[in-house]
Amino acid sequence: MDDTDEKLLKLIQNGIHIVSRPFEKPALDLGINEDEVIKRIEELIESGVVRRFGASIGHRTVGIIANGMCTWNVPDERVLEVGEVMAGFPEVTHCYERSRCDDWQYNMYTMIHSYTKGECEEVIKQISKATGITDYAILFSEREFKKSGVRI
Repeated sequence: MDDTDEKLLKLIQNGIHIVSRPFEKPALDLGINEDEVIKRIEELIESGVVRRFGASIGHRTVGIIANGMCTWNVPDERVLEVGEVMAGFPEVTHCYERSRCDDWQYNMYTMIHSYTKGECEEVIKQISKATGITDYAILFSEREFKKSGVRI
């Protein structure tokens, strides 16, 4: 990674503009052409310096305010099978297995974003029906404190 790569990362780390030529401004700022910007980003991804380059939607901004973390008590021998089913629901944005604690029996976690708590609960009922897992608890977000990625 050279100085130009570092400057490029600083220019795009807070997002790129949604325009027909999103790499035009970073290219102008760096004094290189757009193809070079794209090539450098691809190389940073291939080398592992950048792990992911994608879109992130501010869900609260567009009205998706019911965010439910559903915790599930999944038999250990069914974790892989059930996790694949849960992760297959388009409404599930995150699906994790975690170790159980002495006073917390849940080992699978799914995050579901909806416009209403009722919609979120309906998706959870569908997941329960599809997996046969009926022991779960829903934790709804009250407010969001921070949402940002890694910065350099």
